[in-house]
Amino acid sequence: MAKIKKLGSTPNVMVVISLTIALFLIGMCGLLTLNARKLAELVKQNVELQVYLDDDLTTSKLDSIYKILIKKEFVLLKENSPQINFISKEVAAKQFIEESGEDYRRLLGDNNPLHNLYAVKIKQEYFNDAKLKEIKAALELIPGVHEVAYVENFVDEVNKNISKIYLVLSVFVMLLLLIIIILVNNTIKLSLYSQRFLIRSMQLVGATNGFIRKPFIIKGALQGLTSGLVASSFLILLQQLAVRKVEGLVLLQEMDKMIYLLLGILIIGTLMGILSTFQSVERYLRLSLDELY
Repeated sequence: MAKIKKLGSTPNVMVVISLTIALFLIGMCGLLTLNARKLAELVKQNVELQVYLDDDLTTSKLDSIYKILIKKEFVLLKENSPQINFISKEVAAKQFIEESGEDYRRLLGDNNPLHNLYAVKIKQEYFNDAKLKEIKAALELIPGVHEVAYVENFVDEVNKNISKIYLVLSVFVMLLLLIIIILVNNTIKLSLYSQRFLIRSMQLVGATNGFIRKPFIIKGALQGLTSGLVASSFLILLQQLAVRKVEGLVLLQEMDKMIYLLLGILIIGTLMGILSTFQSVERYLRLSLDELY
C-alpha cells in the first residue's frame, strides 16, 4: 500500500488540479444560474398592475375597492400583508414630473389629468401575458375602476430572456461535463499507468479484483473530495469578492441555495473521482501481460 501511494504521489497533484478546475467551472455555471433565477424572481416581484380609479370616489368607495382587491388570489403577500399601495393623483403627478422632467402644469394649469390608483404586485405564477390579460379584464369590471394597465411587452420579454439564459447555461454545462469527464478519465489513466505492473503482480499472487480496486477507489474518492473542497473555497472567495465590488449583488445571494450548490460540487467531485478511477483500474485488470507493454 505504501508503494502504491508513493508511485501515485506525483500524478495525484495533476488529478486534483484537473478536477478542481472542472468543478470550479461547473460551480460557476451553477452560481450564474442561481443568480439569474433570483434576478428573475426579483423582477417578477416588482411588476405592478396599475389600477386607475374614477375621479371623485368617496373614501368608503375606495375602501370597498381595496377590500375587493385584497381578496384576489393573484395579489402578492409579504408576511401575510397584501402588496397593494394607494397612490393619490397628486403624488402620481409629482412622480411624473420628477421622472419625465416635464411639467404638465405649463399647458394644463392646475388641472391634474392623472387618476388615483392602486399599485398591485402580483404572484410569480401569474407572470405571463395571458393571465395578466385575464386579470386586467376582471378588474376593469369592478365599479369605480377606470382602467388597469401594465407593461405588456416587458412581461413576455422577461420570460423569453429567462428561458434563453437557462437554455444556454444548460447546454454549456452539458458540454462542459462531457469535456471534463474525458479530461479527468485521461488524467487518472495516466496516473495509474505507472502502476499497471503492480496491479498485474497483485493478480499473480492471488489478490482478488475487489482487493486490488479498494485502495485505488479510496484514493480516487479522496482526490475528488479534495478537489471539491478547493473548488468550493474558490467559489466562496469569488462570490464574496463580487458582492463587495458590485453594488446590489448582495440582493441576489441565497445562502441556502449556495450551500446546496457547494454540497453538489463535493458530491460530483467524489463521484467523478470514484467512477473514473474504477473505470481505469478495471481496464488494467482486464489487460493481458502482452497488452501491458
